[in-house]
Amino acid sequence: MTYALFETGRRLAAGDRLAVALAAQAVVGERPDASILIFDPDGRQVDFDLRGTPEDLAARLAPPGDGDTPEPEAPRGRGRPKLGVVAREVTLLPRHWDWLASQPGGASVALRKLVEAARREAEAPDRQRRARDATYRFASAAAGDAPGFEAAMRALYAGDREGFEAGLAQWPTDVAAHAWLLAEEGF
Repeated sequence: MTYALFETGRRLAAGDRLAVALAAQAVVGERPDASILIFDPDGRQVDFDLRGTPEDLAARLAPPGDGDTPEPEAPRGRGRPKLGVVAREVTLLPRHWDWLASQPGGASVALRKLVEAARREAEAPDRQRRARDATYRFASAAAGDAPGFEAAMRALYAGDREGFEAGLAQWPTDVAAHAWLLAEEGF
């Protein structure tokens, strides 16, 4: 998924954050009164500081840590930091602790296995929910007043592909295409 730049229902650019920001900067440079919208891969409307030169913009949008200065090393803590293990507090009833203690490998291993099993089980519904929510966020900003918006959103959350498509039929072509792109995993 990529960032996308829209102006009054037309997609002007799509790509990584910097490419879309540079395209937006060029549009605003040519037409300062242009009404543009930029969306992130999760359908959220984002704003970039488009002032300055393209080099200034690139420097502002560079990911942290891409500079020439190395980041200082954090002091080593206890545990297994190389494995990414993080210690946190867990509150359970005594019977839960008793069951965990009786598991092979102890409480930590049993908890990790339970969490991984729950993650696998919820993966598809979570992906579907994220796709629907991203589509709704995008559509609300880009087509919230378009004909068929409410019907399309009801169909999206009901898992009705045909109803969603019918709702999009009256939207600007580029907006409908981007909504489909975001919604694909929602069905």
